[in-house]
Amino acid sequence: MRQRPYVAYQPSSQPLPSRFQVDGLLGRGVGTEVYDAYDEELDRQVAVKLFPADLDDVACRRIADEALALDRVNHKRLVAVYDGGIHQGRPYLVMQLIRGLSLSKRLREGPMLTAEAVVLVALLADALAHVHAQGVVHRDVKPSNILLDEEGMPHLSDFGIALLAGQSRVTAVDEVIGTPAYLAPEQILSGALGPAVDVYALGLVLLECITGHREYDGPNKLDAALLRLSRDPQVPEELPGPLAGLLRAMTAREPGRRPTAQHCVNMLSAMVVEAAEPETETLAIPRAMPWRSA
Repeated sequence: MRQRPYVAYQPSSQPLPSRFQVDGLLGRGVGTEVYDAYDEELDRQVAVKLFPADLDDVACRRIADEALALDRVNHKRLVAVYDGGIHQGRPYLVMQLIRGLSLSKRLREGPMLTAEAVVLVALLADALAHVHAQGVVHRDVKPSNILLDEEGMPHLSDFGIALLAGQSRVTAVDEVIGTPAYLAPEQILSGALGPAVDVYALGLVLLECITGHREYDGPNKLDAALLRLSRDPQVPEELPGPLAGLLRAMTAREPGRRPTAQHCVNMLSAMVVEAAEPETETLAIPRAMPWRSA
């Protein structure tokens, strides 16, 4: 990836620096916007994520960490970060443009076929196994952070609260970071955070893909978060034994009982290989899958 230091740009009337030709707004978050733009310096179409102005030091550190985390890893199932800077007092990141929709929007249409969900999560587990091998923990795996391209292939985004190995936390000791519906028990209890939190969240994502609804949800986010401390996820009885067993292991309350992301790749890919070839082709799976020889 081309290295470039974070630099400050002179204010202008445009939402982004003059190097960008803005084609439209892709979406809004809490104080953030993501633009579809052509980057003249990189000579490519990109997504530019613009953050709020006057962020505190912690928030700015998280943005820098996102760029640093993505600079340390390189995987086709991760949204790449190319560059970053500050414009009119607002930090921004220049990212790979994924044309498609988020997994959360896809799930509003209803659940996936079980085989389709297995493939999707196997690809994501492969990305997480690579990330974890580089000493990075995502800590906020959820459907809205999973982007599906035009071929239906997933890309994991938003490493803004990722924790790099050996790096001091940028959050307060008693601050819970992450999305309540997908937090691992140790995140709620402010325990030690490692790769197991991503495996737990990915297990809940897999379950949601199959059932079509969040396992831990409700009008009170705190109550929804605490619910996982009193009951395990409800795995559908009709699921094949190996898949049901893997789901229970991925969402075990104790981090030490959860499999690694690589083990999830091995288990899920075995299920895919066992599927009939005509069926897998209907799921728009690449002919050369990450766990198969081309």
